[in-house]
Amino acid sequence: MPIRIDNRTARRLWLHTLGLSDVAAGPPDVMAMIRDLGFVQIDTIRNVTRAHHHILWSRNRNYREGMLWPLLGRDRLLFEHFTHDASLIPMDYLGMWQRQFRRLGDKVARHDWYQSGMAREAIRAIHERIWAEGPLSTHAFDTKVEGERQMWSRPPHKKALDQMWYAGTLATAHRENFIKFYDLGERVFPANLREGPADAASVDWLCRAALDRLAFASTGEVQRFWAATDAPEVRQWAARQRDLVPVGIEAADGQVVPALAPPDIEARLAACPEPSATMRILNPFDPAIRDRNRLSRLFGFQYRNEMFVPADKRIWGYYVYPLLERDRFVGRIEIRADRNRRHMAVTGFWPEPGVSWTAPRGRKLAAELGRFARLAGLDAPVWSVAAPLGA
Repeated sequence: MPIRIDNRTARRLWLHTLGLSDVAAGPPDVMAMIRDLGFVQIDTIRNVTRAHHHILWSRNRNYREGMLWPLLGRDRLLFEHFTHDASLIPMDYLGMWQRQFRRLGDKVARHDWYQSGMAREAIRAIHERIWAEGPLSTHAFDTKVEGERQMWSRPPHKKALDQMWYAGTLATAHRENFIKFYDLGERVFPANLREGPADAASVDWLCRAALDRLAFASTGEVQRFWAATDAPEVRQWAARQRDLVPVGIEAADGQVVPALAPPDIEARLAACPEPSATMRILNPFDPAIRDRNRLSRLFGFQYRNEMFVPADKRIWGYYVYPLLERDRFVGRIEIRADRNRRHMAVTGFWPEPGVSWTAPRGRKLAAELGRFARLAGLDAPVWSVAAPLGA
């Protein structure tokens, strides 16, 4: 019979697996955090601090922005590639990522532009320049968009860089002010990791690594974790396994949803701690938020990113942070950095229905806002909307 996991326990196990149960102390082990998560998504928007820094800070409040990028460009402990989005991935996983280079490189190469002689010439010329000159950013090239310019149009050099980067022919050597510098993959990736196992072994590793970091999941959730396998591959993988544990996960609405869990699920349940009462401001790209269906099912919390939604069609705001207390989302808040005045501005606040914002809860939020401001080198927040009691 499947193990039945009640909703509260499922929420707590998921948050504990994500590193959000307690408040870590001591010097941050950034690589350990990224390995535990599998990868960390990176994003260009610097609303207060960029998503990758916020995600790591949420797991250890002693994390600071200067701790991440040396692990990519100097130490070569991370590489950058595409999971569901641009991400930093432990270099140890590079062998298992060879199939993703093939998948995405082939997918991009099937686009019409890449079939032309002009595309092949652009790829050859860029490859030769980087071979001769070393790491270059997209700003080192000046080709123009051809034909009618669309919102997502890219000039030929950017298309060529993308194709080689997706295929692993080029790699991110480092970033400067978030600008990506491309170098030859053979000069970035360690030689002993540039060949991976057969596809079946890679699929097995990717699926098991995903399930380990999800604690329980449907095959669809396993597939979406890395976005490096196809749905039929994951279903076939799950059907072949004999050690996975069937579980029934109670959703926020009381329904019981079937899922799979790792072989040690009972030990995980026994060791799952009570989550900290600290208020947490989570990033919109945090792994706890990323899968909206899982978020809604487990927590009954509806969320969407509205950065690219026209202002008059937004439900909340441009860059809105969910507020987590223990194992419950208690509201959302819109914050932005006013760097000219060196303070953090709170421009929107929405408590969740049914949540009473008492003075103690407001004080928790005030304390978290103060910590978040210090991460970004800003002064205490200034509210331009009504603050809850205690904040």
